[in-house]
Amino acid sequence: MMMLHKSLAIFGYACLFMAITSTAQLPPVLDTNGQPLQRGVEYYISPAITDVGGNLTLKSRSNAPCPLFVGQEPVTSTNIGLPVTFRPTEEGIDIIDEGTSLNIVFQALSTCVTSTQWRVDATESDTGRRFVGIGDEDGPAGIFGISRDNGAYNIVWCPAMMGRPRCGRAGILVENGVRLVALDGDAFPFEFIKA
Repeated sequence: MMMLHKSLAIFGYACLFMAITSTAQLPPVLDTNGQPLQRGVEYYISPAITDVGGNLTLKSRSNAPCPLFVGQEPVTSTNIGLPVTFRPTEEGIDIIDEGTSLNIVFQALSTCVTSTQWRVDATESDTGRRFVGIGDEDGPAGIFGISRDNGAYNIVWCPAMMGRPRCGRAGILVENGVRLVALDGDAFPFEFIKA
């Protein structure tokens, strides 16, 4: 019952969000220097709270090197993660506003010989959550947005063209000691650092 209320709340928020975006200009998403995020510029995605983990990067969920998923460096790691670029799905948009539909792409080569564009995978039967992976994705599974809640940014997935999607916010799920980005749990606050 709790999950139903949570799902309905997220769906209601998404509908409200779409209604607001159709009638008013939303504020730009700002990096840690107070500058608006821009199409094609590289940024690190970092936790907005300290001592919980490092920047986002590519991670494996098993001993096999492929497929790769969006994950988080450990807080003790000397690795700085991988930069991403944001690509609005609508041509002519160069400044990323809250609610802009966009693709997120790691600026790195994958050893799995696939695109490094983010996409939402199918629901896992054991966790009930959807992991964020990478791969070629021109459809709605690869369309994300950024919203602001209580002063922090969340990465959201709720593409409008899907009719009644099961929307979600990106959070961190720890699996066998690996911190992975997944939907359907608690949202995780992020910030954006210009590379």
